Amino acid sequence: MQMQDSTTHPQSNATARHANKIDISAIIGGVLQGGVLLSAAIIVAGVLLALLKGTLASSQLHSFPQSFGQIWAGLLMLQPQAIIMLGVLLLIATPVLRVAISILAFALEQDMKFVLITSAVLIILLVGFLLGKGGA
Repeated sequence: MQMQDSTTHPQSNATARHANKIDISAIIGGVLQGGVLLSAAIIVAGVLLALLKGTLASSQLHSFPQSFGQIWAGLLMLQPQAIIMLGVLLLIATPVLRVAISILAFALEQDMKFVLITSAVLIILLVGFLLGKGGA
């Protein structure tokens, strides 16, 4: 029986390269799933805290922080609304993080066309967040 090396079979080389590649889609899926689960847990924690503090039915719950500074100040005071907003912000940030990870994935694959396209998408998202007025 004769042994064949991988240099004579390009398909074997491709399979070996594929086996050594990081599974980027699994990483992205994990980031998306983790972000959604973590944000849901934070939102639930905020709602439970509102129940414990008795603010769920009050008019105080209708007043949510509108800026990062207000959210931070509310988090320091353990305000349920600020905790809920942190969960919402994390939920919004999760797909943006997916775009950033995609840039790295395309760079690792040396696909500069998609690095540029995805970088443009990320810049547009970030500029939109920075310039946006939140519907006000």
